[in-house]
Amino acid sequence: MRLFGIKMSAAVWLLFSAIFISTSAFDVSSSSNFVVYWGQSSAGSQKSLGEYCQGSTVDAVVIAFLYQFPNTKLDISGTCKSTFPNSDLLHCPDVAADIKACQAQGKAVLLSMGGATGAYGFSSDSDATKYADTVWDTFLGGNASQRPFDDAILDGIDLDIEGGSTSGYTAFVSQLRSHFTGGGGKQYYITGAPQCVYPDAMLGSTLDSAWFDMVFVQFYNNYCGLNNYPGSFNYDAWDQWAKTKSANKNVKIYIGAPGSQSAAGSGYVSASTLGSIVNSVRDKYAGTLGGVMTWDASQAMDSSTWGQSVSSSIKSATAAPVKRRRRRKYQPGWKPKRK
Repeated sequence: MRLFGIKMSAAVWLLFSAIFISTSAFDVSSSSNFVVYWGQSSAGSQKSLGEYCQGSTVDAVVIAFLYQFPNTKLDISGTCKSTFPNSDLLHCPDVAADIKACQAQGKAVLLSMGGATGAYGFSSDSDATKYADTVWDTFLGGNASQRPFDDAILDGIDLDIEGGSTSGYTAFVSQLRSHFTGGGGKQYYITGAPQCVYPDAMLGSTLDSAWFDMVFVQFYNNYCGLNNYPGSFNYDAWDQWAKTKSANKNVKIYIGAPGSQSAAGSGYVSASTLGSIVNSVRDKYAGTLGGVMTWDASQAMDSSTWGQSVSSSIKSATAAPVKRRRRRKYQPGWKPKRK
């Protein structure tokens, strides 16, 4: 990164950001956030995390993936290769510096658990509850002796559950949230990334029972994808879920989109088409839209300007005035619904 002809490290950029740049925190209530997954380099190469946070295009980044749990293994596609002594747990100080740089610019940074090819799952609620404590200590506001991102504190956890057992996730979310209430005033988020098919085969019951702040619906690789808009595109089903079944009636739904034609088997649409779809959804489904999620940063922003165009389109559009739902905050002691 260069400023005034001087090459800057992530740490120097963090200092510069803190001193000279006035930023606002991530706005979960917005309908025009642009969220990218980063870490898997699906296009074959990717920039550093910190580089994607520069400018106003990206509002939040989801690091992918914590692909094995409860034995805690990370895969960040070669970006981080070193491990702690006598351990196979990655130690990523450069990524840690970038996390702080992103946060200094008002970007939220989350960690995604799961993925399409991981080996993960819980055998019981007890197993899930214990692992929530581990996640808190290792990646969020806790104090584990071995933390992959050192003293960088992530802003939340994303559940991209595409295999394994469906057991334990409601208990996991509930226990993790119990830590949030004593997290020193920091705002934490829990998000999910279901397939667009409703209800989701893996997270369906958890989405109904646990408190999610945002849901990144994957509108690709299925009949309900963006490529079938308006036909079988089913944002309406997710809008109804948010308003009638979600534990958090203020949950925000994101339109998940492939960042290029090669990013998914189906579902890719041009930036202009996606912008039109987003604006139509925003006008029709008052209050539930959170913005766009894309897989992934390398596909959307490296070899083209698709990501930049989408972000600009959804941020600059003037939507018809909508009646905002009164936001209900998560309350300590709130109990998840049981089936």
